[in-house]
Amino acid sequence: MNGFEKKSLDEDAFGDNKALAGLKTFDAFPKTKASYTTPTRSGGQWTVLILLICTVFSWSELKTWWRGTENYHFSVEKGVSHELQLNLDIVVDMPCEALRINIQDAAGDRILAGELLTREDTSWMLWMQKRNYDTYAGHEYQTLSHEEADRLSEQEADSHVSHVLGEVRHNPRRKFPKGPRMRRGDVPDACRIYGSLEGNKVQGDFHITARGHGYRENSPHLDHGSFNFSHMITELSFGPHYPNLLNPLDKTIAESDAHYYKFQYFLSVVPTLYSRGKGALEAYTRSPEKAARYGRNTVFTNQYAATSQSGPIPESPMLVPGIFFKYNIEPILLLVSEERAGFLSLLIRVINTVSGVLVTGGWLYQITSWAGDVWGRRKNRSSEGYLTGKASSD
Repeated sequence: MNGFEKKSLDEDAFGDNKALAGLKTFDAFPKTKASYTTPTRSGGQWTVLILLICTVFSWSELKTWWRGTENYHFSVEKGVSHELQLNLDIVVDMPCEALRINIQDAAGDRILAGELLTREDTSWMLWMQKRNYDTYAGHEYQTLSHEEADRLSEQEADSHVSHVLGEVRHNPRRKFPKGPRMRRGDVPDACRIYGSLEGNKVQGDFHITARGHGYRENSPHLDHGSFNFSHMITELSFGPHYPNLLNPLDKTIAESDAHYYKFQYFLSVVPTLYSRGKGALEAYTRSPEKAARYGRNTVFTNQYAATSQSGPIPESPMLVPGIFFKYNIEPILLLVSEERAGFLSLLIRVINTVSGVLVTGGWLYQITSWAGDVWGRRKNRSSEGYLTGKASSD
């Protein structure tokens, strides 16, 4: 009829395919025709606002997914532990030859910590100057009776997996820092005690006392008027030495004008494992030895809570002044793991977030448009009236 068949041409090739035409007419989400819509300025502003909100919420979901979530689990520590490492860096305002350092634990063992730790004669005034310098540099030493919000926030940061792993990874050195060097003519009147030692993993009492007090020895009795157990704790930790992690007694100072004075600290030590990813945590729960291959993603340490009960005591042979750290090992293991959900879970959360914003934005736009129309009609009604005027008289 139209001449296409004579030339062996298919008429359908010059028009819409019937199958494609059927797909075009089918739409699960019918939309208003473009000819029936009129773009407005307020509609464009709402579109930009909704797109901006969707971008912000999607970026927030992505950051949350990237950081992961921390999970806390308590478990009984596997195996039988025998030793516990103690790391100490303390300055006492008394000469080293006048001090005695020992550990007495629940197993009945007495450890001569003074022979295992390093002792250096120093000046208390130099360490006070170092304290003021560190305070100026942002590493503030504080008394136990005064807790600053900044210090509490630093301790809170050291309880997060990402922070702990980052500190340990970027600061692999586990050495004790050098103290201030004494100048020529300075008289040593204090003692710095620092180092790490191995003890029994049982309840114990680490104490620093004066010569001739607390234990029987052939050394001459020290005059009570020379006692001064004021001290500065730079570090006190249990387990592997991680000097960059802040513990409750780190960078604290305790001073007293009384000579016969007893400083007492009660510590509750909790073994803690920080891990990133499910693999390291599951490996440790099955076999702690297998978790060694996740070394970059696991850190085993110990946390502790500290309380202090100090004060002057009567001068009596039955009462011993000094510095006492009474620690107790809790029979639990705290597992702190940082885990990240799968990418599919992230995709579903982003889609749900964007969909919710679009639906809510559409509702708000319709409500505001309706409210604007109602307000406009009411305003027009109030402005309707009759024109009146005064007749002019000749």
